[in-house]
Amino acid sequence: MEEIIKNELSLNSLESFGGSAGGCISRGGGYHTDKVGDVFIKFNDKPDAKRMFDGEFASLDAMYRTHTIRVPKPIKSISSGGRSCLVTEYISLNGPSKPAQLGKDLARMHIHNANLLAEKEHSSGFVGGAEKGPTPVTQFGFEIPTCCGYLPQNNDWCDDWVAFFTRNRLKFQIDMLLEKRGDRELMSLWPQLERKIPEYFKDCGPIIPSILHGDLWSGNYSYCENGPVIFDPASFYGHSEYEMGIMTMFGGFGGAVYSAYHEVIPKQKGADKRIQLYELYHHLNHWNHFGSGYRGGSLSIMQSLS
Repeated sequence: MEEIIKNELSLNSLESFGGSAGGCISRGGGYHTDKVGDVFIKFNDKPDAKRMFDGEFASLDAMYRTHTIRVPKPIKSISSGGRSCLVTEYISLNGPSKPAQLGKDLARMHIHNANLLAEKEHSSGFVGGAEKGPTPVTQFGFEIPTCCGYLPQNNDWCDDWVAFFTRNRLKFQIDMLLEKRGDRELMSLWPQLERKIPEYFKDCGPIIPSILHGDLWSGNYSYCENGPVIFDPASFYGHSEYEMGIMTMFGGFGGAVYSAYHEVIPKQKGADKRIQLYELYHHLNHWNHFGSGYRGGSLSIMQSLS
């Protein structure tokens, strides 16, 4: 695979350093190159790995282009002979903790698209003004499927957030579980919860699409010399509160992160219940990935919200 990478990136040398590391889904490590600096390369030989890495490439690119929070710059997604890899910028993760900056930068990323929409509306009153700058996103979804873990997410564009989240996130996961496991309690609880979901958004103001990391648990952020870094995303445009679901599920963020975040994006009425809904998605996704150890957590949230 290393020769293929060298050819794809027009490199003369590709030298491993620092050893390799393995996550839940892929393995990876750092490499010195003679053309593009130090890079980090993730490898995976699963049949659908190309789709996974293409989605991660697009996710990193979308977040990188906001210029709000540090992410590894994506370089290339490569696939050949049943093997796939993702090449990104290498970032040394040995900096001091700056939780307040993490919260602030994450919020700035979440409001980036709203700012673009406001700028477009303002400039539309001027000749040629609306044609300048990045194009804001007005729908919920993403340009291609992204994978939270190795399972693909349905990112088909939708004008309505509640419909998108219900159909493309919760129902998508529940349908997989019912097909594989035929769980009676899940089958009974889902229609009850599905009817109630719109109620949790009655106190919520207008939801403007935000670019999301999508899988921001404590293992997917760290700090470099200059501040926080987020990585291993499963991005799409959605409700900013959605990010809090996985953050809450596994913890590891602390009050300083949330306080700084809410200085930029104030917490809205009813957020705690909606965050439970968003956490439910990740319990269901983990149940589909790792088995019945996540069944209890999934059903408990469904019971409390139904």
